[in-house]
Amino acid sequence: MEYSFLIPLILLSLAFSTEAERIKSARLLDLVLRDYTFESYNNNNFRTGRLHNIQLPKNLTGIEVDTVRFRCGSLTRYGAKIKEFHLGIGIKAHPCVERVLIVRQNLGSNWSTIYYQNFELTGYQLISPVLGLLAYNAGDNITFSTPFEITIEAGNDPIKIDFSNFTKDNNTTTSSGIIPLCASFEHDGKVTLSNQASSNVCVSRKHGHFGLVVESPLLPLRRNASRWKIAVGSSIGVALGAFLIGLLLIALFVKVKKKARREELVRRAYEEEALQVSMVGHVRALTAPGTRTSPTIEHEDSPSP
Repeated sequence: MEYSFLIPLILLSLAFSTEAERIKSARLLDLVLRDYTFESYNNNNFRTGRLHNIQLPKNLTGIEVDTVRFRCGSLTRYGAKIKEFHLGIGIKAHPCVERVLIVRQNLGSNWSTIYYQNFELTGYQLISPVLGLLAYNAGDNITFSTPFEITIEAGNDPIKIDFSNFTKDNNTTTSSGIIPLCASFEHDGKVTLSNQASSNVCVSRKHGHFGLVVESPLLPLRRNASRWKIAVGSSIGVALGAFLIGLLLIALFVKVKKKARREELVRRAYEEEALQVSMVGHVRALTAPGTRTSPTIEHEDSPSP
């Protein structure tokens, strides 16, 4: 009986291995990572309070998942630091009966695009990977079939997310003078933008997924595209567009002229065939050909006078 959950686990793992490449939903990705986390949790002796890295299959390459288990009371009394996430004293996880399993995600540059595609970020571009902080129930007798997500809420101090390790090689702020914004991706499909609490540090009152964004026009500057090249390229594009439009108008004009001339020739040919021109004195006049049959004598004998 204690191994009865292994059969659905194996089947689910096989399904994930074939479908992971086609994951397009941020929520579905969370569920996949959750199940791999609990699979590892069940197969290993995770010590309370110690951070553990989760081994993911090759089709999820680029994602980092770490997890740590806490007693609910200890987490509230002491807080915790889980890589980029700092949970201050007073943090609460509910409903939490005994223990909570906190999962930290780093979706990397490739998988973070799922959040850009699923959320309304028109006019902005991610400049950091999306980092996730989620929590699940973790009792002593937990099995793969029983995990459910629970809520993490900050106490007096908000949850801090430090992106410094991901912005060291990013010169967006130094070259443009514009500070990136914090993006918080909500479960309801909405994204909230806010100012940084300090350099490369964002804050939140609850768990979720977070990233740094800048306005899209900043991206060409990062690629060292000079303004005069952009201006020349735009001018060439406009000129080429005007030239093509001119050719199209000329082609339409020629087509209309040909059609009008063809119709005129047809009209004239019809008129010349239907009516003949003859001279009446010094005047040209249109005449129609005779249609009556000339009389003929049916008998050789003519009537007597």
